[in-house]
Amino acid sequence: MSEYILEMNQISKEFPGVKALSNVNFKVEKGEIHFLVGENGAGKSTLMKVLSGVYPHGSYSGDIVYNGNVQQFNKITDSVDVGIAIIYQELALFPDLSVYENIFVGNEIQKGGVMNWNKAIAEAKKMLDKVGLKVNPEALIKDLGVGKQQLIEIAKALSKEVKLLILDEPTAALNEDDSANLLELLLELKKQGITSIMISHKLKEVTAIADKATVLRDGETICTLDGSKGEITEDAIIKNMVGREIEDIYPKRPKKDIGENILELTNWTAYDPQLGRNVANNVNLHVKKGEIVGIAGLMGSGRTELALSIFGNAAKYKIQGDLFVKGQAVKLKHPSEAIKAGIAYVTEDRKGDGLFLQQDIKNNISIGNLNNISPKGVVNENEEIVIAQGYRESLTIKTPSLQQLVGKLSGGNQQKVSLGKWLFVGPELLILDEPTRGIDVGAKFEIYTVMNELINRGMSIIMISSELGEVLGMSDRVYVMAEGEIKGELSSGEANQEKIMELATQ
Repeated sequence: MSEYILEMNQISKEFPGVKALSNVNFKVEKGEIHFLVGENGAGKSTLMKVLSGVYPHGSYSGDIVYNGNVQQFNKITDSVDVGIAIIYQELALFPDLSVYENIFVGNEIQKGGVMNWNKAIAEAKKMLDKVGLKVNPEALIKDLGVGKQQLIEIAKALSKEVKLLILDEPTAALNEDDSANLLELLLELKKQGITSIMISHKLKEVTAIADKATVLRDGETICTLDGSKGEITEDAIIKNMVGREIEDIYPKRPKKDIGENILELTNWTAYDPQLGRNVANNVNLHVKKGEIVGIAGLMGSGRTELALSIFGNAAKYKIQGDLFVKGQAVKLKHPSEAIKAGIAYVTEDRKGDGLFLQQDIKNNISIGNLNNISPKGVVNENEEIVIAQGYRESLTIKTPSLQQLVGKLSGGNQQKVSLGKWLFVGPELLILDEPTRGIDVGAKFEIYTVMNELINRGMSIIMISSELGEVLGMSDRVYVMAEGEIKGELSSGEANQEKIMELATQ
């Protein structure tokens, strides 16, 4: 009989107006890598918050059995004390403290009531070695990249003698190399007897290292797939996640005649005074009416910086070169001027820069074009509701009401609100920066469908994406960037992953 380190039996959790979990059953064997998958809002993070004590005993129904004993966690430290550690997508590190201070914060090494700094540094080195990270323990967190910070979070967990490690979307903000390193680390920790539960929307990660994968849908357990039986495939995961087969995750759109140039850049250079270098260098590109132009490249290649320089130079770069909108030379010195010229930009950081998380859906959608519904300077609230309801329906935003705070929505629904905000502006060119980052496969399909509908209406789209499948599946043409330069242009017919990576690494 299998030996379970964790059994969550008949777990139900309700919030006002929403049943987040309904009689969920979830079992994890000792020493395995177990993925928890499902669409945004399926209940994955909620289940893990129940397990870790974020939602204390008594706020849910059902039993948590850990190492054979029923547990009643009333706070996070209760779960930590028995060897459970959870690492969230938003890292909980102190940027102005050193690596070793972060590893042992709340778990300080003391002697006679006094912090033993030398021993803390030595022990931190041991923890860093375990996660394969070669950094100075005295380095400040703010001077390290996101990938290294993620490993430091795991080192911090290991310092507390973790037996069950939970990772909630740990690779969402990582590049491909850092993501691969993290997966290798989980396999190494497995050899050391550490059990891992990982939430991920990246199905290739699931199929690569999962021993088991449990699928949640609408707060209920759908199935557990067993890798040893060959059950963990992308098709099987998708079918169980969304309740249907998605034969082609990238919906096709009918071929139409491409129109004239909407946007053209010639010899476009953007110099960042803070970095002391060009972030975009001698860029030449064009976007025609009714096409999706993909921009591919590795992290740090200059894709986002290029987008910001086009969108009214929001980052205040020193610009050289020419920008043409519908054949007319323009100088866009502020995002408001870009909006007037028919350009909108959906940022990759929807939580930090794209949305007001503490405001409701209707406020977030209307904020981009308040003048349109504000006769005599006063917002027409009835019209605001009508507009927001229209986007709620057309973008299939799943919410109990338009008064729902955006911060309470799933990632996919937040992205749809961000899209609605900019569509209300009425752009002719929409720049989408990582449009499906951190959202599930079902929500991705819905975003792609919206993109196709916009193209069919005559809009043009620049799509920046780190997912090569997305670039290949949705783009009419692809530009590849590296070190701030365009290294090549590929038609949809000639583009493939090998050619893109070859150009991206020049």
